[in-house]
Amino acid sequence: MSKFAMFGKLTAVPGKRQELAAMMLSSGDTLSGMEGCIYYIIHEAEEEPDVLWITELWESREAHAASLQNEQVRELIGRCRHLIADAGGIKVKPLGGIGF
Repeated sequence: MSKFAMFGKLTAVPGKRQELAAMMLSSGDTLSGMEGCIYYIIHEAEEEPDVLWITELWESREAHAASLQNEQVRELIGRCRHLIADAGGIKVKPLGGIGF
């Protein structure tokens, strides 16, 4: 199995990016210790006031898929849904580098 990564993009409802980021960050222990999660980092876009970027690295595609079935993760997604205007992202295959 090879590592699995994603760059996720969340566009918040106008003016709600800080609230969305705070909600996601306050639930950090949801992924802390989750099997297969190497990192999950939330970033603010500097030039897009409503956009958050999420970088994720998992031990495998299966570990990522299993996380989406976790009740705590599903509950967090449900709580954040009203703050999200659009969601997207790309799946990538990490090749290596510093920190990998």
